[in-house]
This record gives sequence, C-alpha cells and structure tokens, in this order.
Amino acid sequence: MNRTNGGVNLLAPRSHNTALVLDLLRGAGAGGISRLELAERTGLTPQAVSKITGRLREAGLAVEAGHRASTGGKPRTVLRLVPAAGHAVGIHLDRDALRTVLVDLAGTVVGERRAALDLGAGAEAVVAAVAGEAEALVTGVSGTGPAAPQLAAGSLSALLGVGVALPGPLDHTRGVLHRVTGFPEWDGFPLRDALARRLGVPVAVDKDTNAAALGLAVAGERGSFAYLHLGTGLGAGLVIGGTVHRGARTGAGEFGHQVVQLDGPPCGCGDRGCVEALCLAAVARGDLAEAARVLGIAAGNLVALLDIDLVLLGGRTVTGAPDPFLRGVEAVLDARARHTGEPPIPVRTAPDEVAEGAAQLVLSPLFGRADA
Repeated sequence: MNRTNGGVNLLAPRSHNTALVLDLLRGAGAGGISRLELAERTGLTPQAVSKITGRLREAGLAVEAGHRASTGGKPRTVLRLVPAAGHAVGIHLDRDALRTVLVDLAGTVVGERRAALDLGAGAEAVVAAVAGEAEALVTGVSGTGPAAPQLAAGSLSALLGVGVALPGPLDHTRGVLHRVTGFPEWDGFPLRDALARRLGVPVAVDKDTNAAALGLAVAGERGSFAYLHLGTGLGAGLVIGGTVHRGARTGAGEFGHQVVQLDGPPCGCGDRGCVEALCLAAVARGDLAEAARVLGIAAGNLVALLDIDLVLLGGRTVTGAPDPFLRGVEAVLDARARHTGEPPIPVRTAPDEVAEGAAQLVLSPLFGRADA
C-alpha cells in the first residue's frame, strides 16, 4: 500500500528545537503550556517559539487550549499537543504470541489485538501474520475507535510507522535478526525491510527488552536502571543516564546468557549453566523461589558491573506471580548490600508493556529521543 499525504502524515521535526517544544507540549498534557513557559524551559527566544508553535499548529500537532492568568499584562494563551494527530503501531513479537497496539502521540493505547504465533513457522508465515494483525488493528480502529477521524482511510498509510520488538540477538540499526535463541533459522533475516515492503510504512525493529526499557523511560522512569524481562526467555533492557544502552552491535542486555553454573544444564544459546536456562527450568518445575534466587544472583552481577539505581522486573512469568520474584530478588540484593556496606538497590515490578515500548521506537524521535 502506498503512503498518502493525509492529515497524519506528520512533518519530521525541522530541528532539535522543534522536538524540544513538542516534548514539552506532550509533558504538559491536557492542561497545556504557554509560549512564554516554552521559551523559559527551552532557552529559545519568544520569537523562535512563536515560529515553531505556528508550524505545529499548521501541521495539526498543537492547538490553543484557553488562557492562563499572568502576573501582569494580558492573559497567556495556552497551547496543548493534539494526541490524535498521529499514531504508531507497536508490536510485541514473542516466541508463541503476538500483541499489537495502536498508540497516539501522548502514548495512550487506542486499540489492541492479541493472537497466538509460532516464531518457528518460518519467515514468510510470521511476516504475513504480523502484517495481518497490524492491518486488522488499524482497520478496526478506523471504523469505531477514538482515532477514527485520523484513520478514516483505514490503512497503515495513515501512520507514522510500525515498531516491532522481539527476542534477540539482533541488529537494531539494520533491522536484521541474528540467531534468536531457540530459532537459529532466523539468522540474517532482514525483518525490518521485509515488513516495510509489506506494510508500506517505516518500520523499526529492536529487542523486546530494549523496547520495554524505552517505554519505561518515556513514561517517566529516571536515572540508570535495568529492566529484567522473564517470559519465554530472559533478557535485560538497560537505561544509563536516561538513554537506552544497546551497545555497538545491539548486544548489550543479553542478560539471560551470563553463565552462573559452569557445569549447569545446556542452554538454547549453546552454552551451559546460563541464567535463562536455570530460571526457566525452575519455573517449569514450579519452584518460583529458586527461579527468583537465580534471577537475583544475576541481577546482583549486573548491579555490581553497572552501578545502576534501580532493578525493574517484568515479563509474563513475573506478572503472573510478582511477589515471589520481588522477595527473592530483593533478598539477594539486600544480602549483597550488607556485604559491601552500600545501600540496597530498590526492586520493583514493571508493567508488561513491550508493545507500547515498540510504538515508542517510532514516536520518540519526533520528541527528540532519537538516541533513547
């Protein structure tokens, strides 16, 4: 399908300054923000802000939202972002399931679909399933949902793009998969380009853990943290100083494949005694306390290596039984802190929102987070 020049075919930010203004508009929410406040927060001149906001209004990205009293002179005009002015599809492509969401500029989910999937069914079948779910989601929302006026064409050409998150390893920059653990047949497959050809819109591809970490950072998690995702596999998304750390080859965060037992059971990656193999084996036999202990030991290694501020736990296995994992990981990290004399690192659960994070792979550059 071909791209159109319809109402949501948004301009890319003309400059870093435009992205700064858009990000402040997004952060201000429905209450909005005045041009004077935008100038104060960005360090731009009022004239520059007026030009930028004028372009944003022309593009349908911003509207006036009333007036606010000032300490002197006339009331200030308040502007707000128009969330429905643009959308992105976010896809969590797991080993056995597919979740697809439609997200507006404010990050609100306005549509969702779920389907079973076999990642081992082959590239052609998986690409067709992913494309079909994305198209069905947009078509369904265009008829009835809150995004209907903007998606009236009922096609993906009305979108900014599609973000796809799936297990690694992979090359985020090129959108090419490597030997996905348990599915070596995907090695070298250009998933990004294959989906872009099929859907006719820009596509971004990243590891599920990186996408989830990006979503958490966009939603307000600050500082340096690790998001540990335990589902059909185990991985980590790393945010260092507010930016997702992928490494030179998107290899950072292959957390599940650190060896913690030299003579341990074989892992799908080819090594023995990997954290992922030990955790999944404990989960399979119903020993969540042992799974949490192993996860805690691996988390302690990560804390010692990166000196992070926070550990977040997520993924379907954790969200299905959060308390044992919280207790187990906290116990290991607290014991480590007593040995080192340092304050214990806090541990919290995080929502299982990989698909939402995948949508941010498309949306974040619009708001100046291209390196997030």
